[in-house]
Amino acid sequence: MKTVFTTGEAAKICKVSQQTIIRCFDSGQLKGFRVPGSRFRRIPREQLFHFMKVNGIPTDALESGKRKVLLVDDEEDLIEVLQDAFVRDGRFEVRTANNGFDAGMLVKDFMPELVVLDVMLPDINGREVCTRVRSDSNMDEVKIICISGMVEADRIADLMEAGANEFIQKPFDAEKLLERACLLLAMDFAPVRSS
Repeated sequence: MKTVFTTGEAAKICKVSQQTIIRCFDSGQLKGFRVPGSRFRRIPREQLFHFMKVNGIPTDALESGKRKVLLVDDEEDLIEVLQDAFVRDGRFEVRTANNGFDAGMLVKDFMPELVVLDVMLPDINGREVCTRVRSDSNMDEVKIICISGMVEADRIADLMEAGANEFIQKPFDAEKLLERACLLLAMDFAPVRSS
């Protein structure tokens, strides 16, 4: 369970912009501390909880302590396998979408920390989704892993330029994806052993 948050993490949890959190911190509405020798602000969990209660912000995101992951692919079997891997890990709250439109809505409502994105969706391509996520400053911290069977180097470079953090070629092992996700989210990776 995380005990101290950056302003970006607090913004995601509260579903407001990072600037709003910084203003509240600087005005004293949101208590915290500065990292010695730097300008970075940090907010202890109990202070963030108090701030959310006082301002009528739902605290469920803070209470669950789970990292939010959005899985986007039109292959239902693959979504099931990936969802199962993340849920079995126990540290993730997972939502799924099978097209770009639903993914766009969920990114705004769910505010995931990680999006696993199929590049070839029926209604919109992955590059467009990456571009839309990156154009919203509230989602600066969102990590994007693109997945696809296509391997043309220029298309992969194009995705990275549009804001993807990683590219994994299909087919792949769900555990490998989980490991890459943990790495991007600065979490320890412990392979889940199925019983």
